[in-house]
Amino acid sequence: MPNTVPDRPKRALARRAPRARDEHRTRELPVLSTSAQARAGETASAAIYRLLREEILSLRRKPGEPIVEKDIAQARRVSRTPVREALLRLAAEGLVDTINKSGTFVARIPASALPEAIVVRKALEQVTARAAAEHARRSEVTHLRALLERQREAEAAGDRLEFHKADEAFHAAIAAIAGYPRIWTLIQSVKTQVDRYRLLTLPQPGRMARVIKEHAAVVDAIERNDAQRAASAMDEHLEGLRVSMGDIRRVNPDYFYEEGRAAERAPA
Repeated sequence: MPNTVPDRPKRALARRAPRARDEHRTRELPVLSTSAQARAGETASAAIYRLLREEILSLRRKPGEPIVEKDIAQARRVSRTPVREALLRLAAEGLVDTINKSGTFVARIPASALPEAIVVRKALEQVTARAAAEHARRSEVTHLRALLERQREAEAAGDRLEFHKADEAFHAAIAAIAGYPRIWTLIQSVKTQVDRYRLLTLPQPGRMARVIKEHAAVVDAIERNDAQRAASAMDEHLEGLRVSMGDIRRVNPDYFYEEGRAAERAPA
């Protein structure tokens, strides 16, 4: 799924007339009137932030793609201030880059940061898997198996985004069963960049089926109250993300950059 970062002429064109593209992408967001914004200025900023963040993490806005502040504001019928505030929040998360004299772009994925983020996530999710195995009730195991079925349905339909959503719900449910919902909140903050990378792994032949099999192994261990096996199965599952990294980067070279090499972050 290679992507070519827009060159300078294309960026100029995007600044002049990307409105139709942005409106198409964001038409589901309720438009905030000027008066509504005046009553709750932060609400507009938060709504735009959430929408842009979702589009970036789901790869609907691809790494290197320009983000035109003016056109987002016009599409939402708000001033540019809440858009600018939303972009600042996204920049703080490493999801948006502003390049002097070039504009604002969806940030590329920092390749060198991914292995550490995966290690941290593995450590935290081994804790939740182990605790879930110790405390899971029958109804909770049934819920996990229902989430596995959602993933099977998404795989059969070739729906990668739905598969990803069910995957998120699965891991969150394990943390909730463990009695550690705040650990899942921490995991979410750690894995922001990993999520985009995870979506890039799903087109690999057999990848979704393999994830389902690995999830099933975790659920089986939780159902048997085998805490050690649940933790090991979770570790083996998440290790697959690290192992796939080289292949994913070769297929999507323009989506990544190496931290410390600033030139790679700017569009060509």
